[in-house]
Amino acid sequence: MPSISFTLRPAPPFSLELTVWALRRRAANEVDLWDGKTYSRILIFDGNPVKMSVSQYGGLKNPKLNVVVLGEVSNSQAVKSRISLTLGKMFSLRKHFWDFYALSGKDKRLKLLAERFTGMKPPRFPTLFEALVNAFSCQQVSLDLGVILLNRLAHSYGITFTEDDDVFHAFPRPEDLAGLSPENFRKLGFSRNKGRAIIELSEGVINRSMEIERLEEMNDAEIYQHLSKIRGVGRWSAEYVLLRGLGRLNVFPGDDVGAQRNIQNFMGLEDRPGYEKIKKITSRWQPYAGFVYFHFLLDKLKSKGYLS
Repeated sequence: MPSISFTLRPAPPFSLELTVWALRRRAANEVDLWDGKTYSRILIFDGNPVKMSVSQYGGLKNPKLNVVVLGEVSNSQAVKSRISLTLGKMFSLRKHFWDFYALSGKDKRLKLLAERFTGMKPPRFPTLFEALVNAFSCQQVSLDLGVILLNRLAHSYGITFTEDDDVFHAFPRPEDLAGLSPENFRKLGFSRNKGRAIIELSEGVINRSMEIERLEEMNDAEIYQHLSKIRGVGRWSAEYVLLRGLGRLNVFPGDDVGAQRNIQNFMGLEDRPGYEKIKKITSRWQPYAGFVYFHFLLDKLKSKGYLS
């Protein structure tokens, strides 16, 4: 099978393992794959699937990423360029976070957390469409169930890639989902309302009526206003997309029940804090409250034995 390989050099410190876990959230994730050394994912170029695999060497302080792309491509240089841009966005490869480490040094508990997960960069989904579908899928259900629903969606409607006897699935594109009915989603375990929201989003992206590509140019308030017009988007979903889809690190999803519990444990609070209390607590970590959110996630994953 044809392949392309090249090297990327992230801004240090960088840990591929920690950054991938912050992206994938659960071991059951079958779109963002991690085998302990290599991250892999199926991407689509000009309608053709390719398998991207990424591994790290050089350590935290001198990190290098070996990228291997398997599959038929018409223009290898164009694919290399697009994958470099995609990975740069997904893993914040070119960004330094010295200001965050300086901020964490002023808070003893946060400093310990930052030191424990040094090298994690804040991840983003590769597209805003994927961020929104993730938000819909994980609304008002456990994260474990949300990831299962996303896996089912990819298995049912994502383009497949076969390597030897293994079959991998890409995350579905808008055109893969736009022609479906709510009943198709019901069969996967989604509610009809979530199915309608994903269908309308897919159609809106295809016909450009939703203009989600413009969100990158907007400030947070404008983004929230724009997203609130989309079926299925409330405060939690909007903040989720701001952080995980647009990389707005000042945003801490305050309605996230898991994050509320994490802050409760971190701060030693008697009760689980609500939205307003969360905003007050996280104001001390600005403009990196969202980056702290990812640290809490990793801390929880480490306590469950997922991280080395």
